[in-house]
Amino acid sequence: MNTHAIRAIYRFEMARTFRTLTQSIASPVLSTSLYFVVFGAAIGSRMGAVDGVSYGAFIIPGLIMLSLLNESISNASFGIYLPKWSGTIYELLSAPVSFVEVLIGYVGAAATKSLMLGVLILVTARIFVPYEIEHPLWMLGFLLLTAVTFSLFGFIIGVWADDFQKLQVIPLMVVTPLTFLGGAFYSIGMLPPVWQKIALFNPVVYLISGFRWSFFGQADVNVGISLAATLGFLALCLGIVWWIFRTGYKLKS
Repeated sequence: MNTHAIRAIYRFEMARTFRTLTQSIASPVLSTSLYFVVFGAAIGSRMGAVDGVSYGAFIIPGLIMLSLLNESISNASFGIYLPKWSGTIYELLSAPVSFVEVLIGYVGAAATKSLMLGVLILVTARIFVPYEIEHPLWMLGFLLLTAVTFSLFGFIIGVWADDFQKLQVIPLMVVTPLTFLGGAFYSIGMLPPVWQKIALFNPVVYLISGFRWSFFGQADVNVGISLAATLGFLALCLGIVWWIFRTGYKLKS
């Protein structure tokens, strides 16, 4: 294992984040804080509890997931797309570095940024809403697993994208709508029976449900199913990345 290569890629990507702290960290935290102000304080104070949890606290897992998914994808996709765009990807491909080491460097940096953001949002939420975490180790586990999985997904998008606009297509037109419809602001048990069944086809439901269980011990979907669904998507992403490096898809052309 070429640890020097992994460290070089990781440090380069992390340095890019610290050069753009306003865009990378401050902006997502500020926008999420606005959600807490509007939904947690203004609207939440007028709503009753959801499954015995105050509405302001209930939306915390959903808001963290909303930011985590988008930032994981954006960080990883930009990280691998920029070398493609500038042409330096060929230097990377010709270096004595395996695809595993490249993947660990880029995905590790993207996941680290997302975890930093998730923790900051969790701390910020305490300012607006009192809450307790019933299963803190599980919460950290879901946070890490989601960050790594969607950083891998973002890496795939970065390889697939031909221009900067395509980098935003999946996060804005697919992931964000699925997150809003996946129970970020409500329990799917509040939906009519038909829509509850339809909602189960939304993969983000399983992410939010498992993460919310780690906070309050309550979930729309069994936590084992949520964990299995996340691990399944992780395995799928790993398989696609392996195929990309094996065939050189959009890397060598």
